[in-house]
Amino acid sequence: MVRIQVRLTLLFIVIVTLVLGISGSYTQYTLSKELESGSTRLRTGVLTRLQTSLPSALWDLDKSKVDSIVSAEMLPPELVGIRVYDASVGLFAGEMRDANGVLAPLNNDAALQGTAIEAPLVFRDAVAAASGGTPVIVGKVVVNFSRAQIDAALRSEVRRKVIEVLLLDVILVAALGLSLRIIFGPLRQLRDGLFDLATRGSDEVEELPESRRDELGDVIRGFNAVQRKLKSIIERIRHAEDAARRSQQETAQAMMDLRRTQESLLQSERLASLGSLVAGVAHEINTPVGIALTSASVLKEATDDISTAVAAGNIRKTDIVRYLETANESSRLIMNNAYRAAQLIHSFKQIAVDQVSEARRAFELRSYIAEVMDSLQPTLKKTRSEVVIDCPAGIEFDSYPGALAQVLTNLVLNCVEHAFDADTAGTIHIGVRCEANAKANAKAEWIIMQVRDNGRGIAPDMLDRVFDPFVTTRRGQGGTGLGLNIVFNLIAKQFGGTITVSSTLGQGATFLLRLPRVTPLAHSKGDGHGDRTQ
Repeated sequence: MVRIQVRLTLLFIVIVTLVLGISGSYTQYTLSKELESGSTRLRTGVLTRLQTSLPSALWDLDKSKVDSIVSAEMLPPELVGIRVYDASVGLFAGEMRDANGVLAPLNNDAALQGTAIEAPLVFRDAVAAASGGTPVIVGKVVVNFSRAQIDAALRSEVRRKVIEVLLLDVILVAALGLSLRIIFGPLRQLRDGLFDLATRGSDEVEELPESRRDELGDVIRGFNAVQRKLKSIIERIRHAEDAARRSQQETAQAMMDLRRTQESLLQSERLASLGSLVAGVAHEINTPVGIALTSASVLKEATDDISTAVAAGNIRKTDIVRYLETANESSRLIMNNAYRAAQLIHSFKQIAVDQVSEARRAFELRSYIAEVMDSLQPTLKKTRSEVVIDCPAGIEFDSYPGALAQVLTNLVLNCVEHAFDADTAGTIHIGVRCEANAKANAKAEWIIMQVRDNGRGIAPDMLDRVFDPFVTTRRGQGGTGLGLNIVFNLIAKQFGGTITVSSTLGQGATFLLRLPRVTPLAHSKGDGHGDRTQ
C-alpha cells in the first residue's frame, strides 16, 4: 500500500520536473535558435569579407596579404579552416585549426572537419568597371565551419538544467517531508484510533488528546465526539439485538406452531375427504344391499310356501313352476346387486387403504383413475357434471396411489364446486399421455395429466393465487381454501412434479400436471404438507 505522503511527494516531484523540463526545453530551443542565428551571421560575415578582400590580393598574387587576411578571419573558434584557390594555380593559401585549437598552414592533403561552404572570388577592376568591362573570376574560397561550439553550449545548458531540476527535487522532497509530517502525524493518530475502534471493543478505545489548537485539533475533537456517539449507538444496538434475538425465538416458535396447525388442517382436510368418501359409498351400497335383502326375503317366503305344500302332500306342478320362477328372479337380483356391492366395496377399500397408508406401489393408471371416479359417483350423481377419462391402457405408474387419489379427488371436486352452477351441465375431462425423454432412448419418463372443465373459469386476479393456502371464493359456504394447496404440495413434494393452471373467463380452466412415471427416491419421504413456494 502506497501512503498518501509518498504519493503527494511523487506527485510534486513529477509536476516540478515536468514544469522545469518544459521550461528547460523551451530555453534549449531558444538558445539553439540564437546560436544557429549567430552561426549564420558569422558565416555570412566571413564569406562577405573574404569575397571583398581576397580578389584583389589574389589578382596581384600577393600571398602574404592573402595569408594575413585568412589569419585575421580564423580568429573565431567556429572556423576550422580557410582554403583559397587561384583559378590557374589551384590551392594558393590557407590555414586550419587542429584538435588543440592551434592554427597551422594548410596543405592539399589536409582533411578538414565541419561544414564546408564554397564561394567564388570575383575581381572587379575600377577601370574595367568604368568602361563597362566584365568582372573576372580569379578563384574561389572554401571555408569550413564547426558546430562544436554550438553543441558544447547546448550540452552545458542541458547539464545546468538537469542539476537545477535535481536540486529543486531534493529541496522539494525535504520541504514536503517536513511539512507533511505536521499533517500526517495527527492523521496517523486518527488512523490508529479508527482501527482500534473497528477491531476492539468500543469501551477499550481511549479518546485522543485534544491539545492542538488548529484545524487538525478540530478534526481530533470531532473524532472523539463521533467515538462517544458511536459508543452510545453500539450500546443501543446491543439492547436492540437482544430484543431482536428474543423476538426471533418467539417468531420461530410461532412459525412452528403455525406449521403444526397447518399440517393439522391439511390432515383434517384429507380425513374430511375420506369421510365424505365413506358416506357416499355407504349410500351407494345401501341400494344394492337393500335390493338383495328384499330378494332374499321373497325367496325365503316362496321357499317356506313350497316347503309347507310338500309337507302337506298337496303340491302341484304350477306351484313348483311358480317357485322356480321366483327363485330364478330372486337369485338373479341377489347376484347382480351383491356383485355391484362387492365392486363398490372393493373400490372403496382400495382407495381408502391407499389414502390412509400412503404406501408406494406400481399400479395401472387408467383403471385406478376409473376406481377413483367410481368412488366419487355418490357426489357426482347429485350434480349434472360428467367426467370423461381419456387415458391409454397399460400406463404403469410407480408412485403413491393414495396421494394421486387425493389429487384427482380435490381437482374434480374443485371443478364441481367452482366451475358449474347447481343446475348447469358440464364436462370434466381427464386426459393422460406419456412424454418420452430424449436422453433415455425415447422411453416414456413423464406422465402428462390434464384436468379440464368447460365451466365459468377463474378470474385473472385469482389465477396467480389459486394454489396459496386459505384462498377461496366460497368463504362462509364450506370452502376452506386448502384443496388446491394440498394438490400443489403433493405434486411438488411427494411426486417431484409440477402443476400449472390456465383459464379464460367463460371458457373453463385447465390444470396441467407433469409427473415422473417413477417417483424419484428424493421425494419418497416427502409428506406433502409443506408451504407452497412461488
